[in-house]
Amino acid sequence: MNPVAKALWYIESHFAEELTLDDVASAGGVSRFHMSRVFSMVTGCSITRYVRGRRLTEAARKLANGAPDILAVALDFGYNSHEAFTRAFREQFGITPEGLRARGSLEEIEPMRPILMQPMKMDETLLTNLEPPRFETHKTLLIAGFSERYNSGTSAGIPAQWQRFVPHLGHIPGQIGLTTYGVLCNSDDDGNTEYICGVEVSGFSRVPAEFSVLRIPEQRYAVFAHHDHVSTIRRTWFTIWSKWLPESGHRAVEGISFERYGENFDGRTGAGGFEIWIPVKPS
Repeated sequence: MNPVAKALWYIESHFAEELTLDDVASAGGVSRFHMSRVFSMVTGCSITRYVRGRRLTEAARKLANGAPDILAVALDFGYNSHEAFTRAFREQFGITPEGLRARGSLEEIEPMRPILMQPMKMDETLLTNLEPPRFETHKTLLIAGFSERYNSGTSAGIPAQWQRFVPHLGHIPGQIGLTTYGVLCNSDDDGNTEYICGVEVSGFSRVPAEFSVLRIPEQRYAVFAHHDHVSTIRRTWFTIWSKWLPESGHRAVEGISFERYGENFDGRTGAGGFEIWIPVKPS
């Protein structure tokens, strides 16, 4: 598969950590020389510039939301001092961290937005090896996690959303098990969909206020296995909706779809596979 797609997923999932060119090349399955050349050709910028821009953009988002401690934000994104962070921030956006926090908005800067992990034409190529689904009725699920709204042009931000959420795993009151869920819900007529990355919880009463919560009622699902790297997920979704569903003798019902990431999924590499659950009933 496309090494740049793998590299972009890896960067978007780990840019708050220390990253080297070797790390990114290894994630893409190619040499560092090859990765450096092909990444710049495909994206129009170097890996170093992209990683720096994504880190500073996420830092800017926190500051615009009122983060009280600028040094803590700097440390979170790999800067060892307030001075180094301020210098890099001003070079990137033309404003100091303090100035942006006072504005409380990203509207007057040019953030480094996540690059789509695959060209749309690749995402809309039907899979030829989609496995037949199994059918399963799942009990009611109570999900707690982080929520954002996306459309087809902004969904490359989902890995960064997971990156923000993962440090909370194991510390969420009432968390049940280690399975995680990527839930798609509350779509609108303009093509926007809410995406919640979360875990199952026993109840909502003790969930922190900054978390979103969702009750998914008992429902019958078609369950599809996705064995490839997570960055190819859009192609699997497209094949389910465009090929399998029209030919299946089933129809999608109004309900909530989700991705289910079990113990075999490796969040460091994006490999290991997961499942896609679609609510259906016979036509």
